[in-house]
Amino acid sequence: MRPLRVRIGVLGLALVAGLAAPTAATAAPRAGSAAPAPTVEELRLDGGVPREILRRSGFATVAPAFARGLGRTGSYREARALVAREGAALWRRAVDRVQGRGPARGDLSRDDDRPLYWARLGMTRELRAWEPGFGLSERQRAALLTELERTSRGQTDLRLPRGGHGRHGKGVKRVLLTGFDPFTLDRDIRISNPSGAVALALDGTVIDTPDGPARVETAVFPVRWADFGQGTVERALRPYLPRVDLFTTVSQGRVGRFDVERTNGAWRGGFPDNANVSRTETVPVTDPASQPQWTTTTLPYAAITAADTGRFPVYDNTSVTEIPAGATEAVVRPDGPTPGSTAREGGGGNYLSNEIAYRATLLRDRLGLHGTLPGGHVHTPVLQFGAGNTDPATGAVTDPEFVRNRLDIVAQTRAIVGVAVSAAGTDRG
Repeated sequence: MRPLRVRIGVLGLALVAGLAAPTAATAAPRAGSAAPAPTVEELRLDGGVPREILRRSGFATVAPAFARGLGRTGSYREARALVAREGAALWRRAVDRVQGRGPARGDLSRDDDRPLYWARLGMTRELRAWEPGFGLSERQRAALLTELERTSRGQTDLRLPRGGHGRHGKGVKRVLLTGFDPFTLDRDIRISNPSGAVALALDGTVIDTPDGPARVETAVFPVRWADFGQGTVERALRPYLPRVDLFTTVSQGRVGRFDVERTNGAWRGGFPDNANVSRTETVPVTDPASQPQWTTTTLPYAAITAADTGRFPVYDNTSVTEIPAGATEAVVRPDGPTPGSTAREGGGGNYLSNEIAYRATLLRDRLGLHGTLPGGHVHTPVLQFGAGNTDPATGAVTDPEFVRNRLDIVAQTRAIVGVAVSAAGTDRG
């Protein structure tokens, strides 16, 4: 996710998404009441591509079934329980499909992350429009929507094993990894996000490394400025960072390469998010008086870039854009920021991929874990369609090269995590 001045073209290909629109089972509002309007993201469900992705993955029934369940609830408490249960079930269903458990229910390849995205939007649209007979305040509706977001993104399903290794003694190492929703959907609504596919493929899996086994737990995050400003990253990660041996945030970055981003910046560059909202400002965090302009990775980047992890090259990216101390104009610094400078782009840019890296590493530092917890950000290659399938208006929602590219990116990310776990254990040992 790198919508920078020189990389706007890349985003046209970035993060390819698609699920399906809710159908005839939409929960009806009470007579005389005005149903809340769907969001910008939810309105995209009406397109043919999301409907096709939902149908071809077997996820087209998710939102209608959810609407029927809402209609059977008789209280806010019952609704809250239903939302939590069905949100978690959607996450597990998506993980199971990607990891080959149960029937595929459709001809879309199992590695696809897009059914989760579009099915979730179908559910949030139903919940936003729902007007139960027992009455529902807007505060209660907002709480239900938050619960649905958290549970359907795996944020309440982070099941770290007991024991540990390195920082936590002998046993299985514990790794926390995050991905993102598809984005830039108004450019190409077919877009899928390889980082979301990585999260689904690795959740709950064990990677064997020379330093022992590593259990990976994952979650995905929205591509929305507002959610980040409301603390969704810190709320999800704070309980777990003190308990893991390594973490990495992951997003889609440049064409044809992986990058381990050395430095993250405290600046939002304004590129529109999935709600078509723009933000150009300092990254808003708690205790801004102590907020640094830059945070750094503690991932073992030298070992990662030296290892043979797959067909894409992997780079240690040290470049940033800063306003030097005492200056007014931004300049590119290939070797990282200079003392006293003001951030304008981290190595990962100034969009939400940079921001999740900044927030996660700032949280690490504020928890006093900088010197003991390896963590940072990895950018995957842009997930590209096949050579003859590049027109969003006429192209297919998938093709063999598209699937191969996604599978290769997932496999190489898994290998990178394995190298990082082993190298970090050696560095600490």
